[in-house]
Amino acid sequence: MKKFDIPEYYRSPIISKVKAKRKLDDPRKKDFSPTSLHFDNVEFIISRHFGFCYGVENAIEKSYNAIQENPDKRIFLLSQMIHNPEVNQDLLSQGVRFIQDTEGNQLVPWDEVTSEDIVIIPAFGTTVEISELLTEKGIDVQSYNTTCPFVEKVWNRSAKLGQSDHTIIIHGKHRHEETKATFSHSNLNSPSLIVRDMEETRFLADFILGKHSEADFSEFFKDKMSANFNAREDLRKIGVVNQTTMLATETQEIADFLRSTMIEKFGEEDIKNHFADTRDTLCYATNDNQSATLELLNQSADLAIVVGGYNSSNTSHLVELLEDKFNTYFVKNADEIKSKNEIDAFNIHSKEVEKHTTFLPEKDTLKIIITSGASCPDSAVDRVMQKVLALMNISFSPDVI
Repeated sequence: MKKFDIPEYYRSPIISKVKAKRKLDDPRKKDFSPTSLHFDNVEFIISRHFGFCYGVENAIEKSYNAIQENPDKRIFLLSQMIHNPEVNQDLLSQGVRFIQDTEGNQLVPWDEVTSEDIVIIPAFGTTVEISELLTEKGIDVQSYNTTCPFVEKVWNRSAKLGQSDHTIIIHGKHRHEETKATFSHSNLNSPSLIVRDMEETRFLADFILGKHSEADFSEFFKDKMSANFNAREDLRKIGVVNQTTMLATETQEIADFLRSTMIEKFGEEDIKNHFADTRDTLCYATNDNQSATLELLNQSADLAIVVGGYNSSNTSHLVELLEDKFNTYFVKNADEIKSKNEIDAFNIHSKEVEKHTTFLPEKDTLKIIITSGASCPDSAVDRVMQKVLALMNISFSPDVI
C-alpha cells in the first residue's frame, strides 16, 4: 500500500513502533488480537487496528501539498477535511478556511470564492451540486480532490444498481457529509432513501408490507428521500449501500431484514428481481477497526479509552461496541484528562461532554484498553497514554517496546 508523506508531528514514539512490529509479524492482518504494553503497574491493551487510514493519509498529504504549492493563493476546504479537531485546527492555523461547517451551514459566501482560489474537496467527497457550482466558477476540482476511494466505490456501486432500476437504500446518517455526497450521486441514477438504523428500517419494511400510509411514510422520511420519490413504485426493487463508517453488523442486519421483507412481499422464487445482494460497502479500515475492537471485548480490563473527534462517525461506533462491557471514556485528546480522578468525556448518546470524577480506579495494577478512530493521529493516542502514565508517576520511555 502506498506510503503517504504527512507531517511528522502526526507520528508517535510509542504507536509507530507498535504498528511497525505488528505489520512485520502479521503482514496479512489475520491476527486481530491486541498488543499489551507494560509500564510499571499499568498495562495498556492496544487495539490491533486504529488510527489514520489510507483515505485520511491521502487527504492529509494532498491538503498540505495544496498549502505548500500555492503560497500566494487563498486556500479553502469545503468543510472539515476529516473529523478530527487537531488536524482541522492545524489547517486553520496555516490559513486554510472552511466554506461550510459539518452541518452544511455557509461560513464563506459562495460569491466570495473565485477561480483564483484553491478549493480542497474533503475525504468525505462532495455533492454533485457543489462540484458543478465549483466547475461553473472555473475552479479546478480535481487537483486537490481528496475524496476517499472507498467512498467513490460506494458511488460506483450505487450507479450500477441504478442502471438496473434498483432504488438505493443508504444506511447512513443523513446529515453526515459523506451520506449527503453519496445520496447526491446515487440520486443521479435512481430514487434514493436514507435509513439511520434498524428502527427506521423496520418502519420502511412495514410500509413495504402495507402497514403504513404514504402520508405517514412521507412524514417519517422527510428530508431523507429523493425528490418525487414514489413510495408505492420505487420500493419494488431495492439495493442497500452504506456510509463507509457505519457499524458493519448493523448494515448486514439491515440488508438481511430488508431481503426477508422483500421475500415476504414478493416470494422467495422472485427475490432476485426485487432485491440486489450487494456486498458490504464499508471501507477496509472501518472493517479492520471494528473487528479489532470486537477482539478487545474478549479481554479483561479496568476501563477503555477511545481517542478521536466527537463528530467522527467511525469513532463513535468503536465507543458503542466497547461501552457494552467496559467503562469507556471518549476523549478528543489528552487535555480532557484532568487528574487521576477527573476526566471530561463525550457521551455519544446525549451528544455532550460530561465530567467524570471516578476515572482511574484505586488499584495496585491497572489494565487500560486504548484505541482510536480512523481520523485520529497516532500522536494523539501517544499523548493520552503519556498523560495517564504521568498521573500514575510512571516514567515513560518508548524503549520499552
